[in-house]
Amino acid sequence: MSTTSLSACSAQSFRPGLLSRAAAALAAASLPLLFILLWSSGYVAGKLALAHTGPLTLLTLRFGLAAVVLISLALATGAPWPHRASAWGHLAVVGLLMQVLHFSCIYFALQWGLSAGVAGLVIGLMPLATAVGAHLWLGESLGTRQALGLLGGLAGVALVVAEKPLAGAWPAYVAAALGLLGLVAGTLYQKRFCAHMDLRSGAGVQMAVSALAVAALAGLREGFAVDWQIDLVGAWLWLALVNSIGAFSLMFIMIRRGQAGQVARLFFLIPGVSALMGWVLLAERLQPLAVLGFGLSALAVCLAGGKR
Repeated sequence: MSTTSLSACSAQSFRPGLLSRAAAALAAASLPLLFILLWSSGYVAGKLALAHTGPLTLLTLRFGLAAVVLISLALATGAPWPHRASAWGHLAVVGLLMQVLHFSCIYFALQWGLSAGVAGLVIGLMPLATAVGAHLWLGESLGTRQALGLLGGLAGVALVVAEKPLAGAWPAYVAAALGLLGLVAGTLYQKRFCAHMDLRSGAGVQMAVSALAVAALAGLREGFAVDWQIDLVGAWLWLALVNSIGAFSLMFIMIRRGQAGQVARLFFLIPGVSALMGWVLLAERLQPLAVLGFGLSALAVCLAGGKR
């Protein structure tokens, strides 16, 4: 074979490989950005929906629809299901922690007077709590660059809500803290015991368990009272299909591919992006400190991510 033929063959084999690697790199780089956008949108949609129903009723609608869609998808596509009772139990625990405890506490905190900015600040503490928990429980390392990035991200989150008053009754703060605990514990538990679950069947089980849990409470406390308005329907569909399924699927994928602490650091960007969405969609005022905090958080995430 001539040199020209060898060169042509090499070029033909090189281009597809290069294109596939470039596409994979682009997809991997877009996952964090898409996750941040989808997760942040949940606060705006939740605020719209809570004007027409109670927190537990909203979560029943949200988790119930997500469970139906995910389980139907799992059955239609032949997704594998857990083979052991312990695996089913682990999925149920993640659902109760990451879905029920986290969201019900945050929604009640908002209902009891905690501002959205302060709630965002509390959830924004997740990276610090998760990094420490992952170091102690999962044995993940925490280097100097990551520690500085975590501190910088915390400072950025504080700036985002610095101009918002910290007024509110103590039950709201306790509820928000419990919501943070549920999210952190669920993330670490997911990493430890459910890292290899199928996203269709596994998430479907989690949503079904969560829907049953909050439905029992919603019936007793709120009587499933719903004011069916177009805002509620739109927010419900967005929360169930885009936020519960899309955002959490991306989160589980990133947890499976990397360290739990690295995934958690993305939450430093959530308050700033949520503030921007609230300004655009809800006409909420965006303070200059919030813009500064968003920029500081973004720089901190870059620092904590190291060479990646």
